[in-house]
Amino acid sequence: MDSLDLLCIAPHRDDAELTCGGTLIKAVDAGKRVGILDLTQGEMGTRGSAALRAEEAEAGRRVMGVALRENLELPDAGISNDDASRARMVQVLRRLRPRVVIAPAPRGRHPDHRRTTELVRDACFLSGLAKYAPGEYAAFRPLKLLHTIAYREDHVKPTFVVDITAQFERKLEAIKCYGSQFDGTTQAGEVYPNGEPLYDIVRHHAAHYGSLIRRMYGEPFYTDETMEVEDVTSLGVSTF
Repeated sequence: MDSLDLLCIAPHRDDAELTCGGTLIKAVDAGKRVGILDLTQGEMGTRGSAALRAEEAEAGRRVMGVALRENLELPDAGISNDDASRARMVQVLRRLRPRVVIAPAPRGRHPDHRRTTELVRDACFLSGLAKYAPGEYAAFRPLKLLHTIAYREDHVKPTFVVDITAQFERKLEAIKCYGSQFDGTTQAGEVYPNGEPLYDIVRHHAAHYGSLIRRMYGEPFYTDETMEVEDVTSLGVSTF
């Protein structure tokens, strides 16, 4: 299997679309090989079922055009950063060899989101240790780990924002594949209700972050690592 340029690791089916769907589509548009690893099947969700959410996830994948979407089948509402889970994720990372990994926000109200962040961070490091969980694939460590920023992420300023103006309507189309979760609702996961339909909240969230870079729609990201800039004259639009 060819290596991935970008891999989004999400705790639940639909999290990738909600948090970074536009960025994934933009990478596909640029000819990059993109994948999604959902960690759970959504069996604990109040609405829908694991089987229905699998169908919705495949529909979302087709809309976004990502090359592959896999499921680690960890327990929904029971993700744990334990050695067994780390070893399973390490095998996937070594097989897919993603250059860049996107993980959930560093903070979040859903326990699965917080624990996924820790699990991904630790597995990305351990994947590079040749003596850890040896198997069919050689040791490998992604170049960069990025975090999405949740809909309510206090005290976290984005490291950068991706312009998804050209991709936003397809992002929204992918989110709408999850009708069992979102049709007629005003909240989902980290999205707090404010009386508006959820799809309007998604649009306003993207418009807010787009405004920070003087674009119509944007998706925010955070990284603990210092980012290298090769050419300062190529930096983004003016904020003055």
